[in-house]
Amino acid sequence: MKEKIINIAVIAHVDAGKSTLVDAFLSQSGVFRENEEVVDCVMDSNDIERERGITIYSKNCSVMHNDVKINIVDTPGHADFSSEVERIIKTVDTVILLVDSSEGPMPQTRFVLQKSLEMGLNPILLINKIDKKDQRAIEVVDMVYELFMELDANDKQLDFPILYGVAKHGIAKTELDAESDDITPLFDAIINHVAPYPDYNDELLQMQVSTLAYDDYIGRLGIGRIYKGKVRTGQVVSVCKADGSVVQRKINQVFVYKGLKRTAVEEAECGDIVVLAGISDISIGETICADKNPLPLEMIHIEEPTMSMNFMVNKSPFAGKAGKYVTSRHLKERLEKELEVNVGLVVEPLETTDGFKVSGRGELHLSILLENMRRESFEIAVSKPEVIMHRDEKGKLLEPIEKVVVSVPDEYSGAVISKLNIRKGIMVGMSGKDGYSKLEYLVPTRGLLGYRTEFINDTRGEGTFVRRFECFEPHKGEIPQRINGAVIAQEEGVATPYALDNISERAQLFIEPGTKVYEGMIVGMNSRNEDMVVNACKAKKTTNMRAAGSDDSVKLSPAKIFTLEEALEFINDDEFVEVVPGDIRLRKKYLKELERRRNGK
Repeated sequence: MKEKIINIAVIAHVDAGKSTLVDAFLSQSGVFRENEEVVDCVMDSNDIERERGITIYSKNCSVMHNDVKINIVDTPGHADFSSEVERIIKTVDTVILLVDSSEGPMPQTRFVLQKSLEMGLNPILLINKIDKKDQRAIEVVDMVYELFMELDANDKQLDFPILYGVAKHGIAKTELDAESDDITPLFDAIINHVAPYPDYNDELLQMQVSTLAYDDYIGRLGIGRIYKGKVRTGQVVSVCKADGSVVQRKINQVFVYKGLKRTAVEEAECGDIVVLAGISDISIGETICADKNPLPLEMIHIEEPTMSMNFMVNKSPFAGKAGKYVTSRHLKERLEKELEVNVGLVVEPLETTDGFKVSGRGELHLSILLENMRRESFEIAVSKPEVIMHRDEKGKLLEPIEKVVVSVPDEYSGAVISKLNIRKGIMVGMSGKDGYSKLEYLVPTRGLLGYRTEFINDTRGEGTFVRRFECFEPHKGEIPQRINGAVIAQEEGVATPYALDNISERAQLFIEPGTKVYEGMIVGMNSRNEDMVVNACKAKKTTNMRAAGSDDSVKLSPAKIFTLEEALEFINDDEFVEVVPGDIRLRKKYLKELERRRNGK
């Protein structure tokens, strides 16, 4: 008898509870021992995922319910990692769409649902966090129905099961007022709503690689679903490449998921998600077929990047002091390695020999790559993010437009509306409830660069700001950049409290006393709109004259310390972010004042 297999993906907007729901699946299906210590969001195993509390990479696990094996894929919710979602949707039989009971469908909900419906999947809806005080589950269900109809769902897709739950407590129920203390109703809904994968074991092998992984002992791993046939350890297969060529390879090992662990098996059946070792040059989208009769599947289509940055060799006076990998050769090898697993990325060499133009799906997509490289001891200089423009058939310039959903206290809504209007935004919806205004805007991606920090300041940290790519529209014209000038260090040395105290009267500082600085490094933001060159290392002249109280220790306001995303948002076209292990510095493109004046002309 063929094993009954159902593959599901958990999809939702960011922070709707996907990883928490997967935790409930695992804990209630006996994956963990009774005395095992289990961390929250166990699938978010990457260091950056744990620190930021978001899912970046899609991951697999499996559970058994009755006699059915359910492979579960946890997907990212952030729009910048949507290339991960696009690949995964092809490997599953259904999706569980998670929607917050008070927020309702958000922009990213629309995107992941659209991809699922295009693939012909019939989703299951779970309204999560029904224990919230402001939950409006019944209203949210109606909003989801409207979304399905907007996305042209067919009759079968519109007849989706609806469940209500609290993923954090591992509860799901079929009615809002029903009694339940586990997620058995959700398991039952999956098994009743989705037929197990058909038996194609006797047909010729077809398997498409949707994800890559790497193991220090057995090399590159190809992960994907077997659509037809079986795959065995030691089997010789044909690999259909992206360029149309076919090569012969041998599979050394076959793994399947049991709980969270990869388990080696001699043979895997159709329908299962497997991990194959032994094909050193396998890539995403390629088809592994029977040796004698290769039948390639259609390559996985990934949407184009919307933003680019220049990654360059760090040439500042402090170059090579913190990192291990500092040359363009190291940079090239690392970016080529990233391209193998990160299909949403495009890398092109710059005209100069010391850098590359790296294009991705957004600031977060590219900054996560930079953060990983920084932790691997790379030193990189990065330019201001640039939006990728397109031209239509008539040669007219088009730019990407993003859908922005903002929720802010009523007293701050005026400031937010004013700022978004200046950035060429168009309001498409506004509503209010319980002292909060919900604003919906269409804004050019260019206009949103650098806005997040302003938004946090304008709303005193009480607003939420969600965005995702919507469409391309004609170029909207000039959008104002940062209006404040930079405060630039005049010489190399160590910043002194005396010098910084004088500077702080006219600027917001980015460094603390004792920080090493160099000529051309940005140490603060001017209160006016022009750049200001200062001596941050100036010491107080010592004399034998003293006055009571005049030599008390200097009290400075706390310096603004940038995260990587904030630094990338802050810089202008003539500035770089210097990304090194343990530090993020801002600097001018031309370090010497004479060079800056010459290029300014």
